[in-house]
Amino acid sequence: SQHSVFHEVIETDEHGDLDREEDQARMKYTGTETTVALTVSLTLSTTLLIYLVEQIEAVVHSGVPDQFLGLILLPLVEKAAEHLTAIDEAYDGVINVALFHCLGPSIQTALFNGPLVVIVGWILGKPMDLNFEIFMIVLVVLGILVVGNFLRDGETNWLEGALLVVVYVIIAIASWYYPNPDVATSNGIEGLVALAGPKHVTVDRALLKDLLSMVNGDA
Repeated sequence: SQHSVFHEVIETDEHGDLDREEDQARMKYTGTETTVALTVSLTLSTTLLIYLVEQIEAVVHSGVPDQFLGLILLPLVEKAAEHLTAIDEAYDGVINVALFHCLGPSIQTALFNGPLVVIVGWILGKPMDLNFEIFMIVLVVLGILVVGNFLRDGETNWLEGALLVVVYVIIAIASWYYPNPDVATSNGIEGLVALAGPKHVTVDRALLKDLLSMVNGDA
């Protein structure tokens, strides 16, 4: 209902779209056809995602690290359609719309999907929280800093895109060789005990019991 600067940006990109005339000449779907297509697509996507989640444990046991699976493989499969759409829009010169497709899902995941999963886990009695490992936090901060520095001047070129791909490859390699959470934990008293080893840790039994109770939420 309110006109904003984003409307002007989108309109400018649409007028500069290389295949704008071809898109306008295509036959448009009716409301009923759109509803049916969306329903079928959501049903198939949900079915595939359920099957994908059920196979995660088998993939991890086959030797794929948890961090690599969660950071690289699953997003590639889950967001494949959005990735292809963003590439097509960038190729047509609609760079701002392409950025919306890239950055919008990330913002949605951070501000909506993550907290929603915690709330649903609490309702179902599943222990889920936002206590991420230091490794994950460092990667998030690194991604925000790199992308923010490339976008703040309002311009882009092939070199900046290549550098972003290099950063992505570095994150993928780091996540592949980073130990699984059950082997090395960065946060909590369990992580300190795991890193130092039981032979080198001397903690009062009552204090250790209180600390573990606080970590497990029993206190």
